[in-house]
Amino acid sequence: MIFGRSERGKPPVEPVTLKILVAGGFGVGKTTLVGAVSEIRPLRTEELLTEAGRPVDDTSGVEDKHTTTVAMDFGRITLREDLVLYLFGTPGQERFWFMWDELSEGALGAVVLADTRRLEDCFAAVDYFERRSIPFVVGVNCFEGADRYPADTVRQALDLDEEVPVVLCDARDRESVKEVLIDVVQHAMEYAAGRRRSVAT
Repeated sequence: MIFGRSERGKPPVEPVTLKILVAGGFGVGKTTLVGAVSEIRPLRTEELLTEAGRPVDDTSGVEDKHTTTVAMDFGRITLREDLVLYLFGTPGQERFWFMWDELSEGALGAVVLADTRRLEDCFAAVDYFERRSIPFVVGVNCFEGADRYPADTVRQALDLDEEVPVVLCDARDRESVKEVLIDVVQHAMEYAAGRRRSVAT
């Protein structure tokens, strides 16, 4: 690329950008998921957990966690020359939820990460996306030592609509995360098509 022109004389392609949010409770693996698939070194805004935060940052079940996201995680995946996917990991603690409205602006869809040991921690994210009509997929992060449950059992526990996909995943594994993101894009497309049909009728 030389002065904004490709070597073959073709103008550079301005890529279409898609935005997916990664939400869920504290310590569920959002930062890990973004890092597993990002082609760039992810932007992370993590700080050490402190004694002052201990009363509000419940680390039961994630005792080995020593840092927390205080703004967002950001990663990028180039799908094609003309198509780029941006991932935004949201902060999990309630005191940072004011940022969610800003991050969700223009989002194609979302992943709500869930930990079966602390399933109630993702209720707020599920409620947030349902109220704002943002299509989302629930990804159950299969932690070592955690009980495994069928997707339908998780769906019932979270009181999800039948059309919301629930998938088991490993937030550390690139291929597993890619499958989750594909599910988000497909679900978002089906969701948009359904809304267009309802408007037409």
